Amino acid sequence: MIPVLGLAGARVAVLGLGRSGLSAARALAAGGAVPICWDDNPDAQESAEAEGFALLDLKKQGAFDDIARLIVSPGIPHLYPTPNPVVAAALAAGVPVDNDIGLFFQSFATQEWNNFDTSPRVIAVTGSNGKSTTCALIHHIMEFANRPSQLAGNIGRGVLDIDPAIDGEVVVLELSSYQTDLARSLTPDVAVFTNLTPDHLDRHAGMGGYFAAKRRLFAEGGPDRAIIGVDEPEGLYLANQLSEGAADDRVMRVSGATKLTGPGWNVFAKKGFLSETRKGRQAASIDLRKIAGLPGAHNHQNACAAYCAARAVGIAPKVIEAAFHTFAGLPHRSQTIADAGGVRYVNDSKATNVDSAAKALAAFKNIRWICGGLQKEGGLDGLNAASGTVKKAYVIGREAAQFAMQLSVEAQVCTTMAEAVASAMAEAEDGDVVLLAPATASFDQYDSFERRGEDFIAEVTARL
Repeated sequence: MIPVLGLAGARVAVLGLGRSGLSAARALAAGGAVPICWDDNPDAQESAEAEGFALLDLKKQGAFDDIARLIVSPGIPHLYPTPNPVVAAALAAGVPVDNDIGLFFQSFATQEWNNFDTSPRVIAVTGSNGKSTTCALIHHIMEFANRPSQLAGNIGRGVLDIDPAIDGEVVVLELSSYQTDLARSLTPDVAVFTNLTPDHLDRHAGMGGYFAAKRRLFAEGGPDRAIIGVDEPEGLYLANQLSEGAADDRVMRVSGATKLTGPGWNVFAKKGFLSETRKGRQAASIDLRKIAGLPGAHNHQNACAAYCAARAVGIAPKVIEAAFHTFAGLPHRSQTIADAGGVRYVNDSKATNVDSAAKALAAFKNIRWICGGLQKEGGLDGLNAASGTVKKAYVIGREAAQFAMQLSVEAQVCTTMAEAVASAMAEAEDGDVVLLAPATASFDQYDSFERRGEDFIAEVTARL
C-alpha cells in the first residue's frame, strides 16, 4: 500500500466504493487522514462499514463542512455529460476534487529514496487503444531485464495498492482519460501516448475534450521523456507542443505505419520491422513478424511504444528484442486460444470500438468474424473499410439485426455467442481464422469484455 501523504488529520470524502474507492480510503487512513465514505449502493456501503470506515450521505446539506478534499472513482462523471450531484456540491463548496491517481503521485516519492542508488521511475501510458498491451509488454521487458517492476492502474493492481518502491524500481501505470482528466497531480518520469480514436465522447463533450484529458498527462507534470504516437493529427500536434525542435530527443516519436525521418529519436514499424533512429542514423532493428505474442500492425505499434519506454529507462535493444520473443500476450487481446483442423481461433474481445476491431481485422486473413454488441457512436465505416479479408460475419447482441444491416460483408444474425461460434466453426475451412473482434461494448449481454471473451473461449473449447 502507498500511504497518502500531506493529508494527515484531514477529513477526506470518498465517493464511490468500488476497487479504487476502497483502496483510496485505506491509503488515506494509512497516511493519517480520516476517510468519510459514500456510495448509493447498499452493498458497497456494507463493505466499507465492514472495514470500519465512516459513512456519510454526501448529498446532504452541509456534508462538505470541514472536508479537505473529495476523491472520486473513475466511473463517476465529474463534468460531462453532467456532474454527479455530489461532485457538483463539492465544486460549489470550493472543495478540491481529486482521484486515486492524484493521491498516488503526491505520495509515491518518500524520504527513503534519498538512500537509494537509483531513484524509482514511473512510466504512465495513456491513449485510446493498445494501452494494456503496451503496459504489460513494458512490465514484461523490465522483469526480463531483472529490473524490479510493478504494474498498476487499469491493469494489474490499483495504484495505491502497490508496494512502496524499492531501489531502482520501475512502476508501469495504465491510465484512462477519466483518470488523467481529474488527477490534481500527474508527474510520471516517462509518459506514453499510444494513439487517439473516438471513445468516451459523452464523458468529454467530444473529441476536443477527450484529447485534452489525455494531454494533461504531458502538460501538467512535464515528464523527462514523452513517447508520442504520431499516426494521428493529435499525436503530431502533441509531439510538436512538447518539443523544442526537430532534434529534441526528450520527445520520442512512434509510428506503426510510416517511416519516420529527421534528427530526433524515432521508432517506427513498417512491413513487420521495428526500426530505431537517432540523430538521423539507425540505432537498432527488430523483426516483429515471427513474434507470436504481437500479431498485426496494431501490436507492432504497441511494440514500438514499449520499446521506447524501455529505452528511456536504459534497457538495451538486444535485451528488449529477447523479451519480445518471450511475451505471451494478454487475454482477450489478439489471443490465440486454439489451432485445430487448420483453423485458428482468436479472442480479441477487448476490441470494444471500431478502430480496435479494424486493426484486429487487418492482422489476419480468411476471417470468420464474430462481432456485435452495444454499438458506440460514429457508425461502422471504419470497419467496412477494413473488412476485405472477411469471408463472413456472425453477429451477436440484442441489436444484432440492426448491426448486421450496416456491414458490407455477408452477415448472419446469430444473437448469441453459442450460435455464432457453432455457425462459424461449422463453416470454417483450412486456413481460416475464427475471430472475435466485437467493435462494441459488451454490456447488452455481458458485464465486461472479459466475460464475453471467456464465453467465446468456453464455446470454442466445448466444440473442439
